[in-house]
Amino acid sequence: MAHSSDATDAPGHKPANFLRGIIERDLEAGTYAQRRFAGSPGDAAHQATGQPDPAKIRTRFPPEPNGYLHIGHAKSICLNFGLARDYGGICHLRFDDTNPEKEEQEYVDAIVDAVKWLGFDWQAGGTDHLYFASDYFEFMYRAAEALIAAGLAYVDEQTPEQMRATRGDFSTPGTNSPYRSRTPEENLARFREMRDGKLPDGAAVLRAKIDMASPNINLRDPALYRIKRATHHNTGDAWCIYPMYTYAHPIEDALENITHSICTLEFEDQRPFYDWLLDKLCDLGLLAQPRPHQYEFARLNLTYVITSKRKLKQLVDEHHVSGWDDPRMPTLVGLRRRGYTPEAIQLFCERIGVSKADSWIDYSTLDVALRDDLEGKAARAMAVLEPVKLKLTNWAEVFGSESHREACSAPAHPQRPELGARRFSLGPEDWIERDDFAETPPKGFFRLFPGNKVRLKYGYVIECTGCEKDTAGQVTAVLAKLVPDTKSGTPGADAVKVKGTITWVGVHDALAAEVRLYDRLFTEAQPDAAGRDFLTVLNPASKKTVTGYLEPSLATAKPDDKFQFERHGYFVADRVDHAPGRPVFNKITGLKDGWAK
Repeated sequence: MAHSSDATDAPGHKPANFLRGIIERDLEAGTYAQRRFAGSPGDAAHQATGQPDPAKIRTRFPPEPNGYLHIGHAKSICLNFGLARDYGGICHLRFDDTNPEKEEQEYVDAIVDAVKWLGFDWQAGGTDHLYFASDYFEFMYRAAEALIAAGLAYVDEQTPEQMRATRGDFSTPGTNSPYRSRTPEENLARFREMRDGKLPDGAAVLRAKIDMASPNINLRDPALYRIKRATHHNTGDAWCIYPMYTYAHPIEDALENITHSICTLEFEDQRPFYDWLLDKLCDLGLLAQPRPHQYEFARLNLTYVITSKRKLKQLVDEHHVSGWDDPRMPTLVGLRRRGYTPEAIQLFCERIGVSKADSWIDYSTLDVALRDDLEGKAARAMAVLEPVKLKLTNWAEVFGSESHREACSAPAHPQRPELGARRFSLGPEDWIERDDFAETPPKGFFRLFPGNKVRLKYGYVIECTGCEKDTAGQVTAVLAKLVPDTKSGTPGADAVKVKGTITWVGVHDALAAEVRLYDRLFTEAQPDAAGRDFLTVLNPASKKTVTGYLEPSLATAKPDDKFQFERHGYFVADRVDHAPGRPVFNKITGLKDGWAK
């Protein structure tokens, strides 16, 4: 959790990275030791009334509420909350809600839920550090007026096309707007007309006055405000002008006393404007020193997924998937429904590390972390997913009655005796996997074929005698004889040597369940590489639904309960559709990487 902690919490065991190095140097130098915090976000005057900040550092996770969080966000969440936790700091959850057209309360609620599910919170010292950029609109407006009054911003009424043309490019400097020479008084009057709704949408923007010849295009008088009549999810219709993200974000950081503003590499070019803006607002006395600083790291590029919110929304809207929480989606709600654990995702984020160099992480790395987490947790169970009937033709002869049921048991988990045993029984008819029988076996096949013996796991050795077929030649039942005195765990059980052991479920006590076998959503490692239409590489086999037969111990499984189906992989009771009398299980991942070359 992101909470205040002692300096002794500083990690000795965590892998070093450049961000930890920066934070440790700042702590050693006392860079932020003089900060004051009045208990809530605010300007320089507000913070000056506070006590020395109890948080040694402050970080923030600042999503825009315009979609559901995905695995890429998990890296940022684990990084920001984890660094705050490890260095006696506090991490804020802040919604960057400056774009009213795309933001919805549904996304706000989903983001709060996802961050909590991952294992983090934003409570510290009795304070809830959940904030909205839109709560700072009044200050942002006041800061804009201060910039105008200082001759550092102006209202530009060129058309968007004219502004693009005068901006220049990497080889050509920009040219000044004809409106750039207006006096502060003229600009202030015009800006207030923008605020008061006297100008139509798109008629004017407020721009910073920096340098139209700057080699960094982001410093060529960037836009600070635009006119947009749109109802905001938080402020309603109070405003018809809205701040640009690049203007709002540094101000949000400063108001919240953020020390280390950590973002992905695509914001590196914006850092000079981040610094310019905060320096000017500190000089004007509106914001407190020491101010925040921005640091960039490489975003997560994971193979076989896309993380563009726009493209994920397209998958949902066009019904290529069943929703944001479809278990094939890389969204956190999708991963959660698929059966991934918060611990596995945290472990994955820790293992891939943090750097400034872009790279691609193979999806199998996430599954390795998942298996490492579930191996010690998930109870075991037998399941038959492509069933064919096994008939033990000498059952009555061995047990004296066709109605006899032979009790069997197995540990719920081989390394966790405290979980107890699971109980099931063998009968004259049982379900086995269809591919555990071959009428004409290939070389190296040690399972059922006429004349061969195998062990039914936790049960008896059987000898295959043949099969039954329908008129189309399809095998409808496998025939075998039970070998007496070979029950697992009884004296002399291993007197008959076999090379194969197969899983099974008794027909009489099997739990019939809907089992959803999920695979990767795309067939290509980089689905949208080089501008490719990612829909052309959707994997048609990414979901297969079968009726499986499960051992009776799974009848009490609750939504989100996870199991290892022996031989098959890890499965979870679906958190949406699983219900008493209607079991539904999702395949999370196999026991090993099925895509390994």
